Amino acid sequence: MHTKSLKVGVIGLNVDGAGWAAEGHAPAIRATEGLDLAGVATRSIDSARRAAEYFDIPRAYENPGELIADPAIDIVAVISPVPTHREYILAAGRAHKHVITEWPVAAGAEQMREIADEAEDARVHHAVNLQARRSPALVRAGGFLAEGRIGRVLSVNVVSTTAGFGPRVPAAYLPLESPETWTSLGTIQTAHTLDAVTSLVGPLDDLTAILDVQYPEVVVDGGRTVARTLTDHVVAHGRAASGATVSIEVIGGRPESDTPFRLEIYGDHGVLTVEGGGPRGFQAGPLALRRDGRQVDLGEHAAGDLAPSALNVAHTYRALRDDIRGGGSTVPTLREAADLAGWIERIGASRPLERTTGKEDA
Repeated sequence: MHTKSLKVGVIGLNVDGAGWAAEGHAPAIRATEGLDLAGVATRSIDSARRAAEYFDIPRAYENPGELIADPAIDIVAVISPVPTHREYILAAGRAHKHVITEWPVAAGAEQMREIADEAEDARVHHAVNLQARRSPALVRAGGFLAEGRIGRVLSVNVVSTTAGFGPRVPAAYLPLESPETWTSLGTIQTAHTLDAVTSLVGPLDDLTAILDVQYPEVVVDGGRTVARTLTDHVVAHGRAASGATVSIEVIGGRPESDTPFRLEIYGDHGVLTVEGGGPRGFQAGPLALRRDGRQVDLGEHAAGDLAPSALNVAHTYRALRDDIRGGGSTVPTLREAADLAGWIERIGASRPLERTTGKEDA
């Protein structure tokens, strides 16, 4: 039986200087059977038209509100700056549209909880693009854990790196150095890493961290320097509610050719290892899975024509599509995003460091 394709409208898809929507979301939507990239809205009709022409999208809208109001749109993808997320998420819900939004949903746990509370009344599907969860490697690892393949989980050790948040910052990325934007290493890379861990071993019971600024002065395009006050190195340790110990290190400023990721889950009957990485972080890179040192075949879904940065995003869109059609709930939710933000705030990873040494215990 033929199932009608779901029409996706993207807010924030801009080809002027590329960006994450162009690199991750547009290719992912295009590669997902049953979804059509049907519309785009940006800050201006001119940039929306350029994006529509570049990506061969049928319609460019005057503004995001017009896109949200269009009865032809089924799913609204909110890939705009963080301060605009709340307005668009809630407006889409009032228009009875399903929503997928980028992480972070808002600038802090309280704002995210408020959005989740208000959005619940819309009775539509909301997904947060914490895309590492949908990686074939993590999905298969989660299956092994659910089946008890390595027995009782004893400990989890993670090293997660990214090329971002290093000693040099492109001028376009300078807003990431501001705590108001919630787009630092502490709130992005650390959150993706923490979400991957909890998606596998369950909720945390406790977590503390040592925060560091490796590069207290960063060079911006053109040679000027600015002070960095937000952490670019996080070392966290704690315990999952299951009793397993958790150790996480998140490191910014790695060379683009050397951004490894390694997650080891030790059980009393075996070990699972997820490894890979990418310049934007492991969530936007290829991941492999080993069980007791032996490579696990992840099947055709682990590869394909998509660039690594779009692959896990595509898996998230597929999960949202299936949830909409089948009535399930397998994607990261607004409520889960708020809980994740709470842990980021608890370890202090979202706030400027107060010590002049650049180090702070949380």
